[in-house]
Amino acid sequence: MLASGPDRVTAAGRTKGAPVPQTDPIAPTIGYDEFRKVDIRVGTILAAEPFPETRRPAYKLTVDFGAGIGTRRTSVQITKHYRLDGIVGRQVAAVVNFAPKQIGKFMSEVLVLGFPDGNGEVVMIGPDQPVPNGGRLY
Repeated sequence: MLASGPDRVTAAGRTKGAPVPQTDPIAPTIGYDEFRKVDIRVGTILAAEPFPETRRPAYKLTVDFGAGIGTRRTSVQITKHYRLDGIVGRQVAAVVNFAPKQIGKFMSEVLVLGFPDGNGEVVMIGPDQPVPNGGRLY
């Protein structure tokens, strides 16, 4: 049983007294074949650097997805919860088959995945145990 004081975490994982985040309505039902079109893989962050040219604070990441995919670069708006020196070596989940997106002079090649916290800031997702880079979500 978890304590319920003002600075305690509830069983639902929220800090007591924190606003409950709004959720989007559930998306239309899709079949398994449609789900498989979204290629979500795990990779390890090899490098992280500031990206001061963006409108919202962001980082540029280089992520290693293993021999079959290689390294890919992306831009992420994760500066509220993550420091540059604390994310190198972290494994993350990313969509690797999105079309590249030009962000200023930078080409983002994958979409690192995350969930919004109670304030709408991104919290990255990844495995809770080390797994081989390039593993596909199923």
